[in-house]
Amino acid sequence: MGQTLCICSRGSITIDNKRYYFIQKLDEGGFSYVDLVEGVQDGRFYALKRILCHDREGRQEAQTEVEMHRLFSHPNILGLAGHTFIERGGKSEAWILLPYVQKGSLWSVLEKLRDKGSFMPERRILKVLQGICSGLKAMHDRGYAHRDLKPTNVLLEEDDRPLLMDLGSMNRSRMEVKGTREAMTVQDWAAQRCTISYRAPELFNVESHCVIDDRTDIWSLGCVLYSMMFLEGPYDMVFQKGDSVALAVQNPVTIPQPCSYSESLQNLLSSIMGSNPQERPDVNWILDQIQDMTCSSPNTQTNMV
Repeated sequence: MGQTLCICSRGSITIDNKRYYFIQKLDEGGFSYVDLVEGVQDGRFYALKRILCHDREGRQEAQTEVEMHRLFSHPNILGLAGHTFIERGGKSEAWILLPYVQKGSLWSVLEKLRDKGSFMPERRILKVLQGICSGLKAMHDRGYAHRDLKPTNVLLEEDDRPLLMDLGSMNRSRMEVKGTREAMTVQDWAAQRCTISYRAPELFNVESHCVIDDRTDIWSLGCVLYSMMFLEGPYDMVFQKGDSVALAVQNPVTIPQPCSYSESLQNLLSSIMGSNPQERPDVNWILDQIQDMTCSSPNTQTNMV
């Protein structure tokens, strides 16, 4: 999919014989750019992610991201609309066409709530959390882990249906580490690909003989839940102050008190964020807890943003 692309003088591109008009830039990172484009045939908006591939390894990483999108067809995982690789000025670029979600990321919603001095009601938290877990379950059931789950990598549809995105850090969920060299390789990879304030404790100092599995996602899920409850990540301020996140994550998570959320939700958060991965639950257990809590929680306003 995506073997041809041309950039036309009218500000349009063609991918797989379908034309898209350039609308505006949406975002820009260190090695990628995101543009808003409109499909000429269907009139729909798309996000065109352009990744600069500086070498063969970079191209392979982009190809892996494409393959991960194509591997899943799930209501809580962002789908793939098209892709191609092009050569421009002696450099390779990966162009990944994705559905455009106007509401934006979970983080942007949390920022708006914080700016308004508001909060996210528990019932809404449970709905979003359930969708995130459903997407993670699909990944874990296929033997993969996301590895970089955070509020900016969760898009929210208008009905609050979450979509997991940015699959570039995904890999096989089970990684068996044999020896110091392999441990350092995994640790260096995590430092580059897993956001520090949402990174699981076992990825900071990887043991020379261990197994890294999908419970790294469970830790990150706990950080996302904390963000929905308190409108910031549990280790965001630690990182911003320049203190050691690696040391901070070794201690039990502190839940600010007084807390307006139920004891059940607080206990769920504590269970998810165990520093020892062996003590963390799997995503199926979490989904069961959410189901029980949803049935017992009051039907209050969801305070939509």
